[in-house]
Amino acid sequence: MALSKIDSEIEQVDQEKYLRQATSYYQALEKPLKYGPEVNSLSDLVAALHREFESNYVNIEMVNHLMLSYKSNPREWRKYAKFDRYTYTRNLVDAGNGKFNLLILCWGEGHGSSVHDHADSHCFMKMLKGDLREKRYEYPNRSARDNGRSHHPDGEIDSRELVEIGETPIAVNDVAYINDNLGLHRVENPSHSDTSVSLHLYCPPFDACSVFQDNLKKTTAKVTFWSKYGVRTKQNEQ
Repeated sequence: MALSKIDSEIEQVDQEKYLRQATSYYQALEKPLKYGPEVNSLSDLVAALHREFESNYVNIEMVNHLMLSYKSNPREWRKYAKFDRYTYTRNLVDAGNGKFNLLILCWGEGHGSSVHDHADSHCFMKMLKGDLREKRYEYPNRSARDNGRSHHPDGEIDSRELVEIGETPIAVNDVAYINDNLGLHRVENPSHSDTSVSLHLYCPPFDACSVFQDNLKKTTAKVTFWSKYGVRTKQNEQ
């Protein structure tokens, strides 16, 4: 194996470690930074994100700024917006050289996610069209939030442990942020007449997360893509 490839892999491991450690303290910006760069298009956003992730020590606040600064333009993202009549879809826009994933999620009328975590990664969610509603929950059995309640074996939790801690509407160009230290969440399109579209950034990227089902059992769910770069994926390529 070439030394340059080994060095690259070491750098990526270091960056992942740094980003995961940052979830322990990062809370999110409410508005763009005064000194941050302008983002005038979706392609500007992608290029700026690639520049930020060139460093092992990613400025997560600047990543937040970039997501806040982009203003939704349907002409730019429409080709990635693929809907399914039965469920919301996850559509890959940019794979971030393995350092982040930028996705467009499409939500039909009334569609919603399960309660889930983010595998110790950062999740930024920006509204592009319509509205979404986020319900947030305490993360059960997590040491930072462990308040002495008993835990059920086999990954099951009782209803006293899945505690809702907030509900927030997300409107066009708003950005929501979550990581596992802030809790779990469920996202849904509250409208039964209009669709919604959102732009999500995950860093580091992950291929599985924990889902807390209605029967309160914690399971592992594989993360898949309905489309990649505007093209429908085959089942074995998801």
